[in-house]
Amino acid sequence: MDAIIVTFCCVLLCQGQKKIAANGQGVDRYRVLLSDGKFSHSSALLATQLNGKVTSGELEAFTIIRLNKFMCNTLPNGKQVLILLDLDVIAPGSEVANRIGNPQPYKSPDQSGQPTQNRAEAPSNETVTRQPPNNNRPEAPKSNGFYGAQPAVRKPYSAQKVSKPAEGTPSKVHPIDSLTPYQNRWTIRARVTSKSNIRTWSNSRGEGKLFSMNFLDDSGEIRATAFKSEVDKFYDFIQLNKVYYISKATLKTADKRYSSLANDYEMTFNSDTQVIPCEEEVDLPTIKYNFIPIGKLSETAANNTVDVIGVVRSVGDITKVIAKQSQKEITKREVFLVDEGQVQVRLTLWSSDAENFDGSGNPVLAIKGCRLSDWGGRSLSSLSQSQMIMNPDVPEAHKLRGWYDDIGHTMDYSEFQSDGSSGAGGGYATNWKTFDDVKKQNIGQDKPEYFTTKATIVFLKKENCMYMACPAEGCNKKVVDLANGLYRCEKCSKEYPNYKWRMILTANLADFSENQWVTFFQETAEVVLGRSADEIGQMRESDEAQFEQLFQEASFKSYIFKLRAKMETYNDETRLKTVCVQASPVNFHEYSKKIIEDIEKLLVV
Repeated sequence: MDAIIVTFCCVLLCQGQKKIAANGQGVDRYRVLLSDGKFSHSSALLATQLNGKVTSGELEAFTIIRLNKFMCNTLPNGKQVLILLDLDVIAPGSEVANRIGNPQPYKSPDQSGQPTQNRAEAPSNETVTRQPPNNNRPEAPKSNGFYGAQPAVRKPYSAQKVSKPAEGTPSKVHPIDSLTPYQNRWTIRARVTSKSNIRTWSNSRGEGKLFSMNFLDDSGEIRATAFKSEVDKFYDFIQLNKVYYISKATLKTADKRYSSLANDYEMTFNSDTQVIPCEEEVDLPTIKYNFIPIGKLSETAANNTVDVIGVVRSVGDITKVIAKQSQKEITKREVFLVDEGQVQVRLTLWSSDAENFDGSGNPVLAIKGCRLSDWGGRSLSSLSQSQMIMNPDVPEAHKLRGWYDDIGHTMDYSEFQSDGSSGAGGGYATNWKTFDDVKKQNIGQDKPEYFTTKATIVFLKKENCMYMACPAEGCNKKVVDLANGLYRCEKCSKEYPNYKWRMILTANLADFSENQWVTFFQETAEVVLGRSADEIGQMRESDEAQFEQLFQEASFKSYIFKLRAKMETYNDETRLKTVCVQASPVNFHEYSKKIIEDIEKLLVV
């Protein structure tokens, strides 16, 4: 079956459509009857992404459409099947309400017995731009006609993008932005701009390994993934920044959870996939960024993958954590990036990226395809397919370098607050709530919500505020005292001669409007008590009176609390659970500014 993609504007009448049920396999399709006033064609299918135009009633019977892009498949019997890829509705069927002209069924030359073109001269599955003959469609009036104004001329896929490579390589090359799952044969020539490490998975359906990569040409980018045996075949062969010819991969709709590329499709390597190195000199871009300013990350939906550039202001030490799913120990490191917006964001690097990172000299770091998180504000995390480049040769990097060397290194930077907002100049967050607001506005009913308040500690529960935890790095599981000088961690399946203290402190906070029970975990509990957990634990075991005194001294002190509220159900009882994310001493200078602003807002009539 030959397939040709055609891009141009054509005005047609959709006389009707018929649903082709999927019968439990795939997605329902719609067959449409098209006419141009002289001929009608019944062998036309809507691409599945256009199904919504039928189900919504937009593409009803006798609707006039402008067909912008379609694919023509020629079957072995000569029958031509059209797949409509892109169309616009010009006039609804309710206004037309009838057939136009007396169209006769169209027959291709192969079906009518007329001489056919030599197929060897017409390449199959080729992206072309062609103008259909005028006798195959009604002439649209220039203005005020039945079809409306003359349609604007669309820019087709450039013919020069279909180029001919050197000898021994594929005869035709297609631009990435022309690929669709409806094509059977295609070849792209593209540069590898990103290549992930090999990852493994194990679940109820089996186990295996995979890696992913991004390909780039002049027209766009596309993500590709190789699984199992294809990993062994292609991982060492495909090199970063090299150019290849790729063909015979499977195209499907892109999963935006794992890709930030501006492409509706992605490819999967299979047993037939061919990857051939490009030996000739080609002028292809090296990498394409879509940078988001750090201060604008609060306006971007969480869990998306984004491109960010910033100056490395500080670098944390390497730490070890236990992965929740695999229970394996992994390495991480935190890096803080800043830009002209005077907001800094935390970037977490993992495994080899964390171990090999060198942030000395405050370099400019561009990272493509990192995950945006909303835990405790806005933060970034590198992924296996993320690509980091130090001091990239791009205009944004040169601009940042000059700015930071000039004035950036002398500035103070604010951090993202618990609700994702940021305050320039180190001021407080803007999401202030009183405890009365939280109750009246049903904060945290549907999803976790963050807010800031100034409150006073009126009571601290010292009973059961501490527990003996596993001493292993990254493991905070409670240990069992074996009464023989050893302590067993069931999570690690090990016995240790020592343990560490962990805190879960419950306190009652009050502001001028209401009070609220709040849970403090290790770091925030240490802030309000003014001692480390180990010091408090030793105090509890050796000096009960001093332990009691510590809690009394911590009471009736005020802080600026950043809290997280969420409705939770426990023992069939639903209640609001509030957790302290951060506790800061009151900066009375900044807090006074906030009070003055609140008063001025109340005075506005």
